[in-house]
This record gives sequence, structure tokens and C-alpha cells, in this order.
Amino acid sequence: MNLKELAELIKAEVITSDRDLSEITVPFVSACDLMSDVLAFCSPGSLLLTGLTNIQIVRTAQMLDLPAVVFVRGKIPLEETVNLAKESGIPVLLSKYSLYEVCGRLYAAGVKPSYVPQPREA
Repeated sequence: MNLKELAELIKAEVITSDRDLSEITVPFVSACDLMSDVLAFCSPGSLLLTGLTNIQIVRTAQMLDLPAVVFVRGKIPLEETVNLAKESGIPVLLSKYSLYEVCGRLYAAGVKPSYVPQPREA
């Protein structure tokens, strides 16, 4: 799925992007509010869904080569977060849906999770 289709699916508003969203492929999605978990479990190239709005979100996206960030629950990112995303060329989108609903919509559309835990041995 490309980012333009994804944005339409979750009714997201594009805050920053100089790129054509239809050219950005989103093979995986990671949904998290703990950046330590994002660093540990998020695959490079994954879309990040989060309710956190601080600048560390964009820094983490830079480190992991994430194609975009979606802020959920209608949260507005801090100005410094938006500015760094613009400088970095990372698209930022806003969705009014909850993290749960965004995940459900994307899962139903066939977008795969970034990290799939392995079953525990008995």
C-alpha cells in the first residue's frame, strides 16, 4: 500500500511532505508510544503510528529510516517536531482516530505489522 492510499484509509491530514505520497510504499506498520520499543522492534521502512508529539519521534524515524510518521488521536505535534520532519523530508500525518482504530483499519486492509513476536515454547 502506498502512503496516499493509507492516508485516505485513516482519513489523515498531511502536515508535512514535499514528496508525492503515492510514491512512498508502506510495507509494514509499527504502533507504539515507547521509543525504546520502536528502536528494539520496528523494522526499517515501517510506518510509525504514535500518540507522542515530541522531537524524539522524528529523531527515531531518522535513525530507523522510517518513511513517515502518523500522529493519532488528533494530537498536534510540537512545532520543533514539525520543523525537524520538514528538514528531514519525513512526511507527518495526523489522524483523529485512536491508535487502536488506525491499527485495525490498516490490518483489515492487509498492511503487515513491523514486528511479529515468535510463539513462546511450552
